[in-house]
Amino acid sequence: MSLYSQILIILVALEFFYILYLETLATASKQTSRVFNLSQEELKRDSVNTLLKNQGVYNGLIAVGLLYGAFLSSAPVLISRMILIYILLVAAYGSVSSDKKIIFTQGGLAALALLSTFL
Repeated sequence: MSLYSQILIILVALEFFYILYLETLATASKQTSRVFNLSQEELKRDSVNTLLKNQGVYNGLIAVGLLYGAFLSSAPVLISRMILIYILLVAAYGSVSSDKKIIFTQGGLAALALLSTFL
């Protein structure tokens, strides 16, 4: 895998660690409210708070999987591509079901990283 691909994958992983932070540690913050376009009151609801924390764990594990794939796996390109495709599929779903810009905000960098693995 090229250094360029590794750098892009690290950036995607950092994006997903940031999402982990927003969803699990800063769940009801102004920053999380702005990013997810939800009021702080809504974010403080137990049901929403619990759901976001659960999603945050998933997003953090996606980041861990990307780093594992890129640096520790015996098949770095295949593992990285699989996770990047997963990210793009989830971003596409989020774009259709929630907010159209998700395909760019969550999927844009992942698409570049995926493309770089073919070059």
